[in-house]
Amino acid sequence: MGSTTQWARETFGDAADELAEVIPAGLARAHDRARNGHEGVHTQTLEAYGHGLYAAQYEELAAGLASLGHSLRLQGRTIVTVHEHLIYPFRYAKKDVPVTAARLRRATGFRADLIRRHGPEPMQQVLDLGLEELEDSEVHPDLDLVPQDHRLVLVAYACSMEQGVMRVEWGSAEFRREDRYLIWHHHEALPVRRG
Repeated sequence: MGSTTQWARETFGDAADELAEVIPAGLARAHDRARNGHEGVHTQTLEAYGHGLYAAQYEELAAGLASLGHSLRLQGRTIVTVHEHLIYPFRYAKKDVPVTAARLRRATGFRADLIRRHGPEPMQQVLDLGLEELEDSEVHPDLDLVPQDHRLVLVAYACSMEQGVMRVEWGSAEFRREDRYLIWHHHEALPVRRG
């Protein structure tokens, strides 16, 4: 056994140690690709970096994790499941802040629905005041491609073009719709490899 925690070993079995190495390395490669793309187009804004990082994070993790699990195509991106856990990357900050500060930009959409559907049960049930709450009647059709029994493991990371990947954590979180924060049920740091 390697240096991974009991949670990681219970979640991913024998693949835990390799995942703990492959995931941060893949995110570092995604950052390098995005930075190189930004430098290649010579823009004054960070659009090329941001869009490049978004695409490259999925590609690098899919390539690194391919031998450890099964792939799904969700929203045109390849996502890998290992031991019935969907490994989903999420850049939550552009500076080194705790993962507990992570929140989504929108209360609706694919990512929010994915967390609600495959994340942990909420710690506190929503207070029912007897009012009919408007629910989104349609969810993204790709969510039907994820088996109902699969759980979500978020790989949340802080990364900027100047500093690279500063922090990587993985764990399970629920999504609090009213303020868009993630409420972590469990999270733990993964080793960050500096340049």
